[in-house]
Amino acid sequence: MFAVEVRDHIMIAHSLPRPVFGPAQGLHGATFVVDAAFFTTDLDDNGLAVDIGLATEILKEVLAPLNYQNLDTLDIFAGRVTTTEFLAKHIFDRLAEAIGNGRLGEGGKRIRKLRVMLHESHAARGWYEAEL
Repeated sequence: MFAVEVRDHIMIAHSLPRPVFGPAQGLHGATFVVDAAFFTTDLDDNGLAVDIGLATEILKEVLAPLNYQNLDTLDIFAGRVTTTEFLAKHIFDRLAEAIGNGRLGEGGKRIRKLRVMLHESHAARGWYEAEL
């Protein structure tokens, strides 16, 4: 399988209000490096799996509503615990929607799998991936 992976980042604030999260229960900031990998089984006539420029633009657009936000105050996350894994799935869903709407052009029709990985530090990361 071929893959193109693009990267961006978001800076957020949130709390994880459950005892299992220890000191992270309180409001704190996080900077997530976000990688989105687009998998295809073939290349187009130009030798591309996916247009890297379009993939970069779409990832930036998907992340924009989260960047510099306190996730605890966003209606879309009301009652949810915004863990790294949860956020990876949220971003995955928005990217999958953009792919389905043709935002990645003709190349988007060949995407078979998508992976969204959030690096929360140099030592920890979480992701969500699935077939499309």
